[in-house]
Formats: sequence, structure tokens, C-alpha cells
Amino acid sequence: MPQLLADITAAVAPLVGQGRVADYIPSLGRVPAARFGMAVAMADGPVYGTGDWQQAFSIQSISKVFSLALVMSHDYDSIWKRVSREPSGTPFNSLVQLEADRGIPRNPFINAGALVVTDRLLTLTGDAASSVAGLLRTEAGNPSLGIDATVAASEAEHGHRNSSMAHLLASYGNLENPVEKVLEHYFNQCALEMSCEDLALASRFLARNGVGSNGTVFLTPAQSKRVNAVMLTCGTYDAAGEFAYRVGLPGKSGVGGGIIAIVPGKCSIAVWSPALGPNGNSVAGVAALDEFTTRTGWSVF
Repeated sequence: MPQLLADITAAVAPLVGQGRVADYIPSLGRVPAARFGMAVAMADGPVYGTGDWQQAFSIQSISKVFSLALVMSHDYDSIWKRVSREPSGTPFNSLVQLEADRGIPRNPFINAGALVVTDRLLTLTGDAASSVAGLLRTEAGNPSLGIDATVAASEAEHGHRNSSMAHLLASYGNLENPVEKVLEHYFNQCALEMSCEDLALASRFLARNGVGSNGTVFLTPAQSKRVNAVMLTCGTYDAAGEFAYRVGLPGKSGVGGGIIAIVPGKCSIAVWSPALGPNGNSVAGVAALDEFTTRTGWSVF
């Protein structure tokens, strides 16, 4: 595995820095584009890494996987009465689609869907952002993981479209809590900082049929399968088809440049490179995952 990761790093080196960092969130816009890290956590074994794999970064929308898993662990499948499971085919922050669908978001990984999931988690736990942070600390084995307050404040200051979506959801009766509270928890969970090593470990339960780091069942095998399925079809914004074609794994990206991917029964993978392509996915990160599945033959297809 170390040699494989070294070879992948060399193969994608020309792509590192290609694209554009998410400068519409000023705090993310200041992250150097020419960074790359990758970690692979074997399902029941060690963690391997390369490059900037221990450098913390803002996980952004990757947090949506963990908030969804938490809601399902508390409330089984009732969330699907309020959120669909279909690819959006439109930008992740589309207001037009949400209105056309009368306040039912297409899936839990676009912003509107994640706001509904955060709202439900807030009802179930009383503190959605802390619940997500607690899960990540436990699964990663890193109690120091935390929220970057500067990033959270930057998102809140420039989060007009998210605020509009939350108010639109509320107008259709699809929020249980005050809009301002839901937005606060949503921005905080997106502003969590983790490294590739942390993320690979934290997402390993999805490679182990829902079994958590302490050996107990966090999600049932059926729930774990369903989270992975929605990641495959909806996890990389409106480029999910291209990601499935190139990588062939369930995955979830974030505009901080991170991506997690799951090889069921084998491993979880996290990659980070801040420069994004036109669909909001890391250019070098997608290429690295493509190299990984091509060289190993590990895929769900």
C-alpha cells in the first residue's frame, strides 16, 4: 500500500493546483491550492498515508454523510419522508429545484437536503453540530477535532443562498426548528476541521457494514448499504455520474477539497487537494481515486 500511494501521488502531481479554490467562502479562498494528501484505512487494519495526509482542512459537505448516519441511527428511515434519494442534476444550492419540488429536497447531500437532515438531528439530539463532532472524534480516535470558528463565521456572513433555502423549506413546513438555529448548526458542522487520516478512520464504519470503532453496531448493514448507495448516486454534486464512471465507489466531496470514498468490506479512503473543478470536486482528488481503483481493481462494479 505505501508504494501504491507513492505511485498515485506521482501520477497526479501535474494536476495538483489545477482548478480553483472555493473563494466564495473567503476563509477557504486563502488555502494554498498546491496541496495534496491521501489516506487509506483498511477495514480491520492499519492506516496508510501520503503527502499532506495529516494536515487538517475544512471538511464542508463531507459532514453531511455523518449527520445523515446519525439521524438514521436514531430514527431509522423516517428522514426519507422529508428528503428524496434522487440525483439533483442541478447545482447543489439550487433554489429553483427546491421550489419546483414543493420543499422536498432531491437528496440529503445537496444543501437543502442537508438542512433538513440537520434540522431533524437538532430535534433528536438538541445539538446537531456537537453530535456530528462527537461522532467524528470517536470514530477517528482524535478528541481534539473541532470547529474552525473563522470558517463558520465566514460561511454565515456569506450564506445568503443557504438562508434563502432554509426559509423556503420552512415555508413548506419542512423544518421543525427555527431557521436561524438550523443554519447555525449547519454552518458549524461544515466548518469542522479534519485530516485525511481522521476522515479515513471516521468513515471506516461504512466499509464495515455499520460497525463502529468500538466494535459495536452503529448502523445496521441495511442502513450502511443505503448511506453508501446515496453517496454513489448523489455524493459528488451534479458530477455523480462522472465520478461513478471514473472511480466506481460511493463517495462524498466537499468544497474544501476533500473527498471520502468507500470500498465495502475493504477500506475507506480520504483525499484532499483544495483546487476544484467546475462541479465543486477536487481535480487532483478525483484523479487520485481514479488511479486507486484502476490500479487495485477495487470497485463496486
